[in-house]
Amino acid sequence: MSGAEEAIVELENRLEEVTLEDVAARHRREKKELQAKLQAMKKNAPKNNKNKRKEFLEEMTRLEGELEQRHKAELQAAEAKEAPGNVAEPAPEEEAKKPAVKVDENKEEDEEEDQAPSNQRVSKAQKRRNKKAKEAREREAEIKVELQNAANQPSPKLIELEQITAKLSGRQLTLHHIASDGDCLYQSIRHQLIVNGLPGHSVQGLREETANYVRANKEALISYMTHPETGDLLDDEQFEKYCQDIEKTHAWGGHIELKAISSLLRVPIEVIQAEGAATLLGQEEFGGSPLVICYHRHIYQLGAHYNSTVPAEA
Repeated sequence: MSGAEEAIVELENRLEEVTLEDVAARHRREKKELQAKLQAMKKNAPKNNKNKRKEFLEEMTRLEGELEQRHKAELQAAEAKEAPGNVAEPAPEEEAKKPAVKVDENKEEDEEEDQAPSNQRVSKAQKRRNKKAKEAREREAEIKVELQNAANQPSPKLIELEQITAKLSGRQLTLHHIASDGDCLYQSIRHQLIVNGLPGHSVQGLREETANYVRANKEALISYMTHPETGDLLDDEQFEKYCQDIEKTHAWGGHIELKAISSLLRVPIEVIQAEGAATLLGQEEFGGSPLVICYHRHIYQLGAHYNSTVPAEA
């Protein structure tokens, strides 16, 4: 038996009186819980191991896919249970125990009876079934509208991409996509050197020069370098490990590395992001046209990412 079939059986056995509204509410809660779980997984994801990062991404995709499949199966089961043909008729003894129908309900039932063929009398049980089926259809329509509205909301990734694209368009630039492999900052800088006709550097060469610059300027930089888990300033041992990670691993780069690269290449670097003004490093020291790259917070689930740019006419 597949996971979807097991979900349907469990739903039928445990939730005899479930409604589409109940199912939708629980689905929203479970989606929030999964997002919290994925955020926790992201914090613990290895940043310097390409294979482990790939395994982590596949696990996130699997969890999201399983939840979506189960939710689809449960919605189908709930819809089938609330269909008019599946509503059980009350037993005679239960029928006798029910209170008298209110005046407004009598009026509604009379209207339904008037709509029936003259030679066919609609029983009270059938009227109740019709009413319950109508309410179920109304709830289902409301849920579909709610889900559709949620699906139509643009994702943070799309919003960010549109904002960055608009800023680049105003400067006659377009995005040049860089692979998300931990080297995106260095790959973006390497691409910009080629675009601007400047002396080229390999990614490994940029990493080694950056690590050497950070070591040589330890006193000026260490006061800005903190441990990602504790938030405390790095001690000497942690500082050296930081430099080794720059040089020998695929550790992601940030502001410290950008400052180092700008200084060692003696060229300004401009970082465009969706919100706020662009960050410009080295303009006062070196002048000239900057290397222009983009910083994305939401483009990938595993974290931030850098892309390069090219002139729009290219």
